Amino acid sequence: MRILYNSSLQKATFFLTGFQGLEDLHGWISIPFCFIYLTVIIGNLTIIHVIRTDVTLHEPMYYFLAMLALTDLGLCLSTLPTVMGIFWFDAREIGIPACFTQLFFIHTLSLVESSVLLSMSIDRYVAICNPLCYSTVLTPACIIRMGLSSVFRSALLILPLPFLLKRFQYCHSHVLAHAYCLHLEIMKLACSSIIVNHIYGLFVVACTVGVDSLLIFLSYALILRTVLSIASHHERLRALNTCVSHICAVLLFYIPMIGLSLVHRFGEHLPRTVHLLMSYVYLLVPPLMNPIVYSIKTKQIRQRIVKKFEFIKSRRGFQQD
Repeated sequence: MRILYNSSLQKATFFLTGFQGLEDLHGWISIPFCFIYLTVIIGNLTIIHVIRTDVTLHEPMYYFLAMLALTDLGLCLSTLPTVMGIFWFDAREIGIPACFTQLFFIHTLSLVESSVLLSMSIDRYVAICNPLCYSTVLTPACIIRMGLSSVFRSALLILPLPFLLKRFQYCHSHVLAHAYCLHLEIMKLACSSIIVNHIYGLFVVACTVGVDSLLIFLSYALILRTVLSIASHHERLRALNTCVSHICAVLLFYIPMIGLSLVHRFGEHLPRTVHLLMSYVYLLVPPLMNPIVYSIKTKQIRQRIVKKFEFIKSRRGFQQD
């Protein structure tokens, strides 16, 4: 099949792909995906609700956690319509404007998540290395500026991508390998040279994810040096324990990203299903696992969630009586 291209690019259409060759099983495959999406939505909304309604959690650490949950929720919702549309309704066709819009949000929110993880590492650095300055450095105004700068930096860097793609004519197959639109995949369908897109894509990754990961590593090197200088073994463990949840979130974000990059570059001989699974792992596992990790490892969050459920249960019991 070839792209449906008329006089205007806006009339072009791409076709999305689910698990090719398993179309008869899409109904069954949709069950775990539906469960994952529901868990992501409920889990992240619960984290946001608990932090918003509990005054004792109105601290920098939890504000950044709320930002992470909001970003994960947005990333989940940006892929949900097309993924579930394919599984439930076999809705494969997507127009250029909708495809580029989805692409913008997926890539922007991925970069925002990297920025939020960096902000959280700065929070842990200040809390452990300069605890006396914690409340004066990470003020509400500073936190708002950090959050807005993360969004604006990511959006401004991703904004040129749809325009760079729009200038192409697409004469190759218009079938996309995934159930959503990604820059790397769409640009490979273009007839003309894509060197500008390649260079700009590498530039964006280098100055966002590359810089963020380097600064996160540096912050933890300084944190480790400070922790090792603490005389009390109990205090060292206590300080490190406050970083465990964030370290898990960093690993959940960067390991799938590195794995997906390696599969794209060196895994051309691998089955197509491996590429699909890695892309789903990259986009769905962090939003799925982050609320679970923080609910289990962060005592304050865990206690507040338990209290919320106990309160709801007691209200239902009272109403029944």
